[in-house]
Amino acid sequence: MASEVPDNRTDQIHPCYEIDKVSNTLIYTRAAICVLLNIFLGSLSVVTVCGNLLVIISIIYFKQLHTPTNYLILSLAVADLLVGVLVLPISMEFTGSSCLYYEHILCKVQDYFDVTLSVASILNLCCISIDRYYAVCQPLTYRTEINVHSAAVMILVTWSVSILLGTGFFVVEFNYEKCEEQCLMEFFLLNTLAPLFAFYLPLIIMLCIYLKIFLVAQRQARSIHNTNCQSTKSGATVSKMERKATKTLATVLGVFLMCWFPYFLCYTFQLLSLMLVPVALSEALICFAMSNSMLNPFIYALFYSWFRSAFRMIISGKIFQGDFSNTKLS
Repeated sequence: MASEVPDNRTDQIHPCYEIDKVSNTLIYTRAAICVLLNIFLGSLSVVTVCGNLLVIISIIYFKQLHTPTNYLILSLAVADLLVGVLVLPISMEFTGSSCLYYEHILCKVQDYFDVTLSVASILNLCCISIDRYYAVCQPLTYRTEINVHSAAVMILVTWSVSILLGTGFFVVEFNYEKCEEQCLMEFFLLNTLAPLFAFYLPLIIMLCIYLKIFLVAQRQARSIHNTNCQSTKSGATVSKMERKATKTLATVLGVFLMCWFPYFLCYTFQLLSLMLVPVALSEALICFAMSNSMLNPFIYALFYSWFRSAFRMIISGKIFQGDFSNTKLS
């Protein structure tokens, strides 16, 4: 791959590229680290797609998994699947990438899907935390407040907001190329407000919700321990299954934060300090963030026996040998 490099970008050297000083063109070096990066991204894409397909097929096929909580998990799995199908292959094409040096339409497409799908992931997690709040803190009204209809509304709002933010980012990037300094303030505001409303604000909301859930669960656990009243156990306290579901989805949130927070922190630092972060560090953080889309199916398999059973039946091809949709998953 060779492309003329703008003079104002020659200081941003990507590990996989070098600049021919005579012709001022960008040359792909095929260094060992770049080959390993492509292998990593390719493997990550395959595992991400396969893992999230298992989750999606399991929830759609098995009627036991047709619950509002699992529909929210399904929406999250779709976002993760699209990362494996759309974002990672484009990242491989540009090896993380030469987009630093010249503008290509696929670079903008990658940015669009990056923004849209990362926002969709965190908003889905935000909806899941709301579901868990009602399940643990308002168990008597949970079935009426959180149902299939309300889950569908949350999913619709999540994807609408995600697509709107992704499209806004996409449009501003295009306009910025045309007006440059005249649009600098708008571009800066977008880059400031987007992570604030798409990441930090939902993050604060989720942490507050899970803190409330934790405190309520602790209080209920003490109540169970200190009383032998059967009605208290069955009425106002959270069931063991709900506590396990909350623990599992809190783990999903924790893994998401572990993967994405370093990238957003680096992005914010770069934006506020107006300093360039080393390209190698930026690429490593992006790859680490995208690996989150691969991890969620493994978390479900680790915590949920019914997901493990569903995965085994799908992988073995048993579901193609008859109608097992009503199977009781252990």
